Parts: sequence; structure tokens; C-alpha cells
Amino acid sequence: MSSTPIEPIEWADGAVVILDQTRLPQSESYVRCERVDQIAEAIRSLRVRGAPLIGIAAAYGMALAALGEPGSLAERVTAAGEALRATRPTARNLFWAIERMLARVEAGADADDLAQEALAIHEEDAKTCRLIGEHGAVLIPQGATVLTICNTGSLATGGIGTALGTIRTAYNAGNPLKVLACETRPLLQGARLTMWELLHYGIPATLITDSMAATCMQRGMVDIVISGADCIARNGDSANKIGTYSLAVLARYHGIPFYAAAPMSSVDLSLADGSEIAIEEREAGEVRSFRGEGAAPAEAPVFNPAFDVTPAELIAGIVTERGALRAPYEESLGDA
Repeated sequence: MSSTPIEPIEWADGAVVILDQTRLPQSESYVRCERVDQIAEAIRSLRVRGAPLIGIAAAYGMALAALGEPGSLAERVTAAGEALRATRPTARNLFWAIERMLARVEAGADADDLAQEALAIHEEDAKTCRLIGEHGAVLIPQGATVLTICNTGSLATGGIGTALGTIRTAYNAGNPLKVLACETRPLLQGARLTMWELLHYGIPATLITDSMAATCMQRGMVDIVISGADCIARNGDSANKIGTYSLAVLARYHGIPFYAAAPMSSVDLSLADGSEIAIEEREAGEVRSFRGEGAAPAEAPVFNPAFDVTPAELIAGIVTERGALRAPYEESLGDA
């Protein structure tokens, strides 16, 4: 067990230092980014990932662009925003952060101002995660087994995390909970990252394959399911890592509450429902192989959506910094 916080991103005197999450858990190595194209590559390749952290990285990338040449600051930062928009289409926090940084440019901000704005976005997310953790922790019964998917902790945010932050907060407050972590195919963010975090913080956890979730629920091994959310529509439909929708359906059948945890910056009120959420489809190699080792015929056709959408009616509550919001979500989400 360690109390040392995990710091996946840092602004360092005109550069951004990123913990390369593609190398975990085998090694902790860092990438130094001095240009916005390096930030864009890190986001696209999942060196940095998790909707809140993607937003933070984008803000830092635009601050880097403000320091560069040639052209005016406004031209450089606007171009950086366009390049960053193209990296991960589902993560609402990416677009939220870009819009916030561009608003500062329009207000006349200089390079120092933009660096401070990016730092503020980072610091605010840490506070937001703390509040999400507090609001979500009270939903977890004493001694419960919590099922979660993907990675929603320190590696995915600027603080303690969203769904995983609620788990950490409850455990640190004395709740003797346990965690079941879905491996999260095809890139195993649950196996590689969530289990690494849980072991780091000394939280009792067991790793399962995604296809074991139904059996675990059937056997009474799951008391509550908590996921993250990369984008939430106005009606409460929530996009999260592929496989989340399956868990929500299974939870409903077995009478288990399913919660989504995310900051209000993940809410897009311009989207009426989940059918309007852009779902990223990633390249076929992620399914055909893993870390260079073939797992399927090289010519096998592949369908690889990175996210699915959980309908609002399957969600018992959406945990944000404002509290555990309940349906009707159009009213409770309010002005995001």
C-alpha cells in the first residue's frame, strides 16, 4: 500500500510531462512534450487517456502553442485547438477545455495567461474529483463489492478519479469494501491500469474478464456497479468505455444499482440523447493483436467502437461534483 499520489501529467516550465500509460504496468516511463503535435499524438495513442485528463492535456497543449512561432498567438492557439479536436471525438472534456482556452484567447489572454488557465483547469479537476468521491462514497454500502470497468482513477483525471475516486473515498473512510475490476477489452485498461492503481493504494480487488460479470452478478458477488462517463447527453444517456452498456443491462436484470460518475464538464446539453453522441471507432489492430503479438488472422475484418451508450433509464444516478443526480436528468443536470 502506498499513500504516494499518482501524477499522470505535469506542466514543467514550458513543457508537459506525461506518464506513458501504454507502458503500464510493466514500467513507469514519462514522455516530455514541447509541441502541441506531441500532445495530440499522446492523446490519440492513449499515452494520456481518460476524459478529464484528456481535457487537461489539451489545455496544456494549447498553452504550449501560445509559446511557439510563427504567426499570431490567436492563430497558433486556434490551430492547436483544431488539431486537438480531431484526436478523440467522444471525450466531451476535450472540447470543453478547448472552448474554455479559446474563450481566454478571445478575451485577450497572453501566453502566461493561457498557462495559468491550463493550470486552473488541472487544479479544478482535482477539486471536482474530491467532491465526486464524497458524493459517491455514501452510495456504497458498508462491506460492498463494487464492480467497475475501464480506468477512472488518478490515471484518468487531475485528481483521485471519478468512479474509482468514489471507491477510494469510501475505503479511506473505513468502508471495508472490495472491488471487482473488469479487464476491459481490447486494450485492458482495467487489468493494466485500474488493478495497478488499486494495488498501489492497497484497496482489496480481484480482476475478472469482461465476460465473467454476468456470472459474478448471478452468484451474488456484486452489490453495486459504478462506471465513469466520457460524454453525457441532456437526457442522461451516458457514453463510456465499450462494455459499460452490457454491465448496466446485467445490473438491471439482477436488481443491482448502476451509477455513472463524471464531472459536469462531461455533460453536453446540446445533445438531446445518446444517439447524438459521436462514438469513436479505433483501428483494427487493437483487436487483432496486443502489444505486437497477433491474436487473430491479419486479414480478419474488425468492428472496434471504443465506447457504447448506456440509456438513462438504466442509470440509478449520475454522480457529479453537484451530488448524486437523479432522473429526470434534463432537470437535474441543469446548466452544465
